[in-house]
Amino acid sequence: MSDLLTPRLLLHPLSPSEARRLASREPDDGALWADGYPDAGDVTGARRFLGVCAEHGDPRPFGAYEIRRRGDGRAIGGLGFHGPPDEHATVTIGYGLIPAARGRGYATEALRALLEFARRHGIACVRGDTDLGNVASQRVMVAAGMSPAGEDDRLTYYRITWAGRVE
Repeated sequence: MSDLLTPRLLLHPLSPSEARRLASREPDDGALWADGYPDAGDVTGARRFLGVCAEHGDPRPFGAYEIRRRGDGRAIGGLGFHGPPDEHATVTIGYGLIPAARGRGYATEALRALLEFARRHGIACVRGDTDLGNVASQRVMVAAGMSPAGEDDRLTYYRITWAGRVE
């Protein structure tokens, strides 16, 4: 599967072997990691992807992606789908950046690209969530085109729908 390109980023679909190295924080010979990468969220995302692979097989293109800066090729975070689409063509997404990469619009740029990718691949609805106090992540989802879809005592939920009504 090909990398997804944005003006400043390269979204690289992780293979299971790359995810195993990421989960163990052991880069391969060609990996370029920015200082602070991978963080705990990246390791958790890689492990989630490996769990999906174990349960359903490799879900690519609806898997995990490493966010790399195009300028220097260094990995600065990750994003991706929490698993393959359900019977309603709905997927759930997650994303994160290392602290040094935050505040530059990278998360919004990456999420917009992933949402467009999902839409082009027949997804009807993408869902995401963030902690109630994570205002920056809430702003990213809104800037990328997602709308608030409720909250509970811990999380605010977001979604974007393209075709038909999804419950």
